Amino acid sequence: MDFKSFLALISNIENRTLGGLKSQFKMIPKEREIINAINIAKRQPKKAAVLALFYPNNKNETCFLLTLRANYKGVHGAQISFPGGKYEATDINLEHTALRETFEEVGIDTTKIQIKKQMTDTFIPPSNFLVSPFFGILSHTPTFKSNHEVEAIIEVKVSSLLNKNAIITKNMTTSYMKNINVPCYKLNNYTVWGATAMMLSEIKDLLESL
Repeated sequence: MDFKSFLALISNIENRTLGGLKSQFKMIPKEREIINAINIAKRQPKKAAVLALFYPNNKNETCFLLTLRANYKGVHGAQISFPGGKYEATDINLEHTALRETFEEVGIDTTKIQIKKQMTDTFIPPSNFLVSPFFGILSHTPTFKSNHEVEAIIEVKVSSLLNKNAIITKNMTTSYMKNINVPCYKLNNYTVWGATAMMLSEIKDLLESL
């Protein structure tokens, strides 16, 4: 999808209803416990935010940004994610968190980014984070400069996400169960699962509703 067509498609995205947990839960295994809002509140999760950034590549094809996390010691090391991170006391709000972390991780000038919509919060049980995703637009092809937290920058075409063959099932061992079939996205030969896949599922449903 060329970027001009994409901008026309999302012109009224601010007014569209989100798929919420119904969309997100398409990308979790049946065995995972469905954690409701009351249970989440009892856990007193830490706050975080990520940015789903859409922009034109050098061929004017609409892409969004994912990153491969460095293989550090922790539950999210070497995983695919959106740029983002933990809310800091100095952050104005969670939108500011998403933009600050994006600049720190991949070096994009965030003053040029337009936030179009806040997506549904996503709870991550293993690390006890409640993550707020933001849908952002950059009108030009970015220049990336990744920091030590990022092993690789992954530019994914929107058309790849919307391809019905992008969803696969993979047998995995997770933090909550061994040898279970997990729905995933296969994007640029990377397997995307967990919270990032849940967020992508809501974004995909939103785009397909426009």
